[in-house]
Amino acid sequence: MVHPDWSLDGKLLIAMPGMGDPRFESSVILICAHSADGAMGLIVNKPTPELSFAGLLEQLGIAHDDSAPAIRVHFGGPVERGRGFVLHSPDYQADGVTMDIGGAYGMTATQDVLTALGRGEGPRSALLALGYAGWGPGQLEQEIARNDWLTGDAADDLIFADEDAGKWAAALRHLGIEPSALSATGGRA
Repeated sequence: MVHPDWSLDGKLLIAMPGMGDPRFESSVILICAHSADGAMGLIVNKPTPELSFAGLLEQLGIAHDDSAPAIRVHFGGPVERGRGFVLHSPDYQADGVTMDIGGAYGMTATQDVLTALGRGEGPRSALLALGYAGWGPGQLEQEIARNDWLTGDAADDLIFADEDAGKWAAALRHLGIEPSALSATGGRA
């Protein structure tokens, strides 16, 4: 159960080397919502190279021009993989539909943000995720207690960095942990 004063909103989850689920192996996840009802987050380091942002805009019939940023499309998690979420800097707000994430990020799941990005407007930093990671009540807390995940503060250079392959190691180093020093087995003192 989540203590009322303890929330992971806006924090990172970093998969431990012994992660048993291959979908989350070496994942870095930004937690977007965490409460007694469960948790929801987006994987920020697993791009889907077969999909381009421009191609996705074309599929959706959203006009775009050369000023549209080259946003990478990511596998956001195994839940609702056909649904898109734009994780972005807090400088963009769509009335009533942008979720505030710990005061440092926003998440918008409507076409408004895609239309703005297609025109070269919208947030200064953005990442598009298809699907999300979800946990039921108490499930994430159990996984953390089982040493499946480390938690840490999010940083723009981790979330929006161009090189996705290095995000896992960078997130660990951000915590002061050398990735090669981690063991795939945990223990209790």
